[in-house]
Amino acid sequence: MNDIKTCICETCEFREIVFANLDEESVRDLCRHKEEFHFRKGEVINHEGERIINFKYLKSGLVKLYRRTSAGDEQIITITRPFEFVSNMSIFSDERYRYSVSAVEDSVVCVVKLDFIKNLFVKNGSFALSLMSRISRINDKIITQTLDLRQKNLVGRVAFILLYFSNEIYNTRIFDLPVSRKEIADYIGMSTANVIRTLSDFKKDGIIRVFGKTIEIADANKLEILSKRG
Repeated sequence: MNDIKTCICETCEFREIVFANLDEESVRDLCRHKEEFHFRKGEVINHEGERIINFKYLKSGLVKLYRRTSAGDEQIITITRPFEFVSNMSIFSDERYRYSVSAVEDSVVCVVKLDFIKNLFVKNGSFALSLMSRISRINDKIITQTLDLRQKNLVGRVAFILLYFSNEIYNTRIFDLPVSRKEIADYIGMSTANVIRTLSDFKKDGIIRVFGKTIEIADANKLEILSKRG
């Protein structure tokens, strides 16, 4: 993890998403209290059980939200892109993180002391409502995605994840798979062997093309059908 001492809050895309309700003085104050940290792929951004002292948001990159089972296995809850608040799911309800977050790709995370954010809540109700609404929508999205996955069979789950990376994360039919086969298995609740076999079947059927870590969705319509029927 590297600390990047920069601040461009005035022009950051996040200002329009969440901080639009802050006046210029508040934005400058936010800028003085904010730090940016660079996390390399695989580095942990926050650990489950760690005390919550900061408000964090992903500026660039890709992260996964997960927890450890009693057997020590990794249970991935979601993989998400910038402008999501997965690090903040517990900040207003618990003193410690209930989940871990780590970088799936090299990522930049903006960090602000939680006390500063809470002070903004007291001063600016519109900001508080905007931020809480955003976090609630993300929580709803994760719950909906989890329930959708549970209703699908193996083929449907793998198809769903490939479409998720294609449509929601990268917005292209050709992308480097950011996670391992095991992480996909942890995400969809299936064995690694089943994931590998299903991807191989998709390749044989001409639905996808695989070049190392690069995936090309060759037949998006068929993949959509498999996902929906799953």
